[in-house]
Amino acid sequence: MPIAGARQEIRLDDLNPPISHYTDAVRFGNLLFISGIAPLDADLNVVGEDDVVAQARHVFEVIGKILERAGASYENVLKVTVYLTDVDDRTKINPIRKEFFGKTLPASTLIGVKELAIPGMKVEVEAVVGIA
Repeated sequence: MPIAGARQEIRLDDLNPPISHYTDAVRFGNLLFISGIAPLDADLNVVGEDDVVAQARHVFEVIGKILERAGASYENVLKVTVYLTDVDDRTKINPIRKEFFGKTLPASTLIGVKELAIPGMKVEVEAVVGIA
C-alpha cells in the first residue's frame, strides 16, 4: 500500500514528451530521482546534432530546470550516472559538468554504451538528489 503524500512525480511540460512510460523525476521524502535526461527538443529531435558538447549542455540545462522545480540546485546532487556512446567524449563534456556543478563534486559513474534510445544521441545523464 503506498504511503500517502510520500511520493511525488515531477513532469515539466516544456520538455520533450517521455518516449516510454516514465516521468522526468520522482521525489520520495528527501530524495529526488531524475530520469535519464536525453538531448532532445520538444519534438524529439536530437539537440546539437553530432556535437556531444552541445548535447551535454542541453542535458545539464534540463536537469537544472528539474532541480529548480523540485526546490533544489546542483549543490544538492548526490550522484550522477553519465551514459556516453564514446567514452573518449568524457574529456569533452567534463568542462560542461564543471560549469554546472561548480565546486560541488557528486558521486559519479560513467558508462560506455553501444547506443542510446534515439539515433544520434551521444549522451544521457541521470541523477539522485538530496533535498533538505
